[in-house]
Amino acid sequence: MSYRIEIVVPSGLETLARAEAQRIAGLRLDPPTASGVIQATMRGSLSALFDLRCVTSVFVVRTFAIPRPRALLGDEHLRAVLAMITMVQRLHPAGTFQTLFLSAAGADSSVLQRFKHTLSERLGLAVGAEDGDLLLRLRPNDRSGWDLLVRLTPRPLATRPWRVCNREGALNGPVAHAMALLSRPHPTDRVLNIGCGSGTLLIERLLIGPAAQALGCDTDPAALACAYRNVAAAGLGRNVSLYDWDAQALPLPTASMDVILADLPFGHLVGSHETNLTLYPALLREAARVTRASGRAVLISHEVRLMERTLAELPVWYCEQQLRVDLGGLYPRIFVLRRRDD
Repeated sequence: MSYRIEIVVPSGLETLARAEAQRIAGLRLDPPTASGVIQATMRGSLSALFDLRCVTSVFVVRTFAIPRPRALLGDEHLRAVLAMITMVQRLHPAGTFQTLFLSAAGADSSVLQRFKHTLSERLGLAVGAEDGDLLLRLRPNDRSGWDLLVRLTPRPLATRPWRVCNREGALNGPVAHAMALLSRPHPTDRVLNIGCGSGTLLIERLLIGPAAQALGCDTDPAALACAYRNVAAAGLGRNVSLYDWDAQALPLPTASMDVILADLPFGHLVGSHETNLTLYPALLREAARVTRASGRAVLISHEVRLMERTLAELPVWYCEQQLRVDLGGLYPRIFVLRRRDD
């Protein structure tokens, strides 16, 4: 059976997400259209899509050739909607879905309220808030009627199961996974995550594949405690070493690392722009010292001009690529750097 699929991606990561999706057997991608969305057709088990790591959510889509949403309450269309939802429920253990939420323009109208409560009664699910387990989206289709989208999982794929400890401003899973991919991971890599926070970058890197060494450092004891919990929940406790190190003066030998990963302070939740004016040059100089020639650094920051100015003043780093990404209204850039030979 063939299914229409819509994959939601953090804007800016479409190319990486498409490359990842193309490896799934039975998934055929449509040509690129709008940013942040990948349209596709799936032949085969939809559960194969649960393994996508660069994406936010995945929906199955059905178009109903109806003039108005009221027609969804008719017997034929309502049975089709229920069958669509039941198919998604069967991808998971019984009882996985407890609440439903309908996202639509005019969701508070009497028609859509009736539609939502009818589904709730037929399915035995409570009507929930925006974080409802069963997420439905209803939108007009420019060509023919209305599209109904059902999210395939009870939580977004961006919500990582290993995240048992969260910190405000922590990097989201898809962006961290993309950064790990951009580091061109190899089993012999010696990886250092400076300012590791809750451990997101290290975990996503090691879930791609092993590394010869994986180190994280942070001067905040609460952040390190949080990272320890997440690393353990990911089953990586034996693979990661965490330290209370100042990233401006690392107790590491020169040229001892292959890869540097960092979510640099933006000055929003941590630090300030004034602090960053001295912090960024110091961090990049020290990162260059501990990185071997031709080693890589993948960094994300909202301080785009400061990063570009600092890199111009530190020719030891060559910027191979910049990616502008959407972090919920913030638009930082991922900088992919290579250390030049001395």
